Amino acid sequence: MTENETFHRTGPSRRALTAGFAALAAGGLGGPLAGRATAATPPGPAGAPTVVPALREWTGAQGTFEVTPATRVVVPHGDARLLALARAFTTELEETTGLRLRRPGSAGHRPRAGEITLAVDPSDHHPRGGERYRDEGSRLTVTPRHVSVTGPAYAGVVWATRSLLQILTGSPRGDALPAGTAVDWPAYARRGFMLDVGRRWFSPAFLRDYIRVLSWYKFNDFQIHLNDNEIEPPDGDWSRAQCAFRLASDDPAWAGLAAADGSFDRATWDGFEDLAALHAVRLTPEIDAPAHSLAFVRFRPDIGLDGGASDHLDLANPAATAFMKDLFTHFTPWFRSPVVHYGADEYGGPVEQYRGYFNAMAAHLRGLGKQPAAWGSLGRIGGTADGYDKSVRMYSWSNGWYGPRAIRKDGFEYLNINDATLYIVPFADYYHGDGLDGRYLYDEWAPHVFPDGQSVPPGDPALHGALFAVWNDLVHEDYDELDVHGLVEGTLGVLAQKMWAAAPAPGTGYDAFQERVAALGLGPGLERVRNTSG
Repeated sequence: MTENETFHRTGPSRRALTAGFAALAAGGLGGPLAGRATAATPPGPAGAPTVVPALREWTGAQGTFEVTPATRVVVPHGDARLLALARAFTTELEETTGLRLRRPGSAGHRPRAGEITLAVDPSDHHPRGGERYRDEGSRLTVTPRHVSVTGPAYAGVVWATRSLLQILTGSPRGDALPAGTAVDWPAYARRGFMLDVGRRWFSPAFLRDYIRVLSWYKFNDFQIHLNDNEIEPPDGDWSRAQCAFRLASDDPAWAGLAAADGSFDRATWDGFEDLAALHAVRLTPEIDAPAHSLAFVRFRPDIGLDGGASDHLDLANPAATAFMKDLFTHFTPWFRSPVVHYGADEYGGPVEQYRGYFNAMAAHLRGLGKQPAAWGSLGRIGGTADGYDKSVRMYSWSNGWYGPRAIRKDGFEYLNINDATLYIVPFADYYHGDGLDGRYLYDEWAPHVFPDGQSVPPGDPALHGALFAVWNDLVHEDYDELDVHGLVEGTLGVLAQKMWAAAPAPGTGYDAFQERVAALGLGPGLERVRNTSG
């Protein structure tokens, strides 16, 4: 969701808004902040192996573990999920080291020489890590004889395998791990990236690669914005405006809804979900309405505002809400994420109708077994937060539309996806058209930091974490998915570090940190994207 999308209806011109963001960018997002980036817990020690994000704790020991063709990844008997991870990890080790390793397997014994063991131990805990350690923490122990990875949950084991691969990537020989013990965990529960595929088609290979890349840097949330449309219709004619919905059902009732220039069928989506589950990344689907809904209006003109000459649903027509309920009922079984985002932003109709829709859709998604999430827009849509379903998870995307302090005061749980800090609109003259400000993010930002005096306390229990976003507003601009990757890649490591630890890497300035990121690259197994910053 971009601020420009509504100002063309309600106020200042795009150029006026752009000037404001240019001033923000020139000042490094200056303006009063309630607090600089502060670690939720002290960061890990200097001298630890090179990992991005940096390890939280490291105790060194003597010697190294050598990866050889005899090395084998093993898991406990009967753990099919860990065995699948072991197989994938073995392939990644081969790509990283150039060595063909033994086939992974199960073992019910103490580690043998040359083995890398992966195990989940729900009883494992860590006083400093607390709940975050229980959900995603890990212990990685390297000796000259063997390597063991243990975590209270599957995700922590995955993150430790990413650390192992990065240590090998950054080592001089590429096949040696320094002996020692690492204990690692994140500061925030959600660490993510949102990609607008509604306004621009991205290939399945690109999305698969981004699942792998996000996992490489321990991001755990990939939100896919599945529908949207051109901001300004050509010559005011909505019938000529670009729009798309990117899911293609084989049910005849939905024939014609999927975009002709590209969409994902159920088998393709299942492939995304399988890969994401393997890599401990959650796919958060977003289907946006009642604004940004031209794809639905074009499919069903009777539910559109102004007789269908709009990108808004007509919420005075009960058929509009009924249609969206049917849509979610049909597609929600595709989604394995516990959270489904239903948009609910920037609607220009009566506030009473909006509130009714907001609550009805939230209740419907809960009835489908999902946690509803929405874009924070109550500050500008009108009225107060009274009467709204407070169980909806709010995305704090704009201080003007609904800032984090108001969201927090009104009793919502929320995430930081602030537009002035975390939005990219590729090649636009607003919203970081050339990529985010990495130096500012590294030196000044953390998930609790918002511009213009809106920062919240570090570790606020209502703040789940942060995401950054790519919005493809410029639907007629000539660029492709690899150009988007080029804009995103430059701050992947920085954002990974700050979302994971809420602090810079210990003893490392921005330039040195970026050299570290470039050396580690994007990880193994990629189909489409490449490291362009090394």
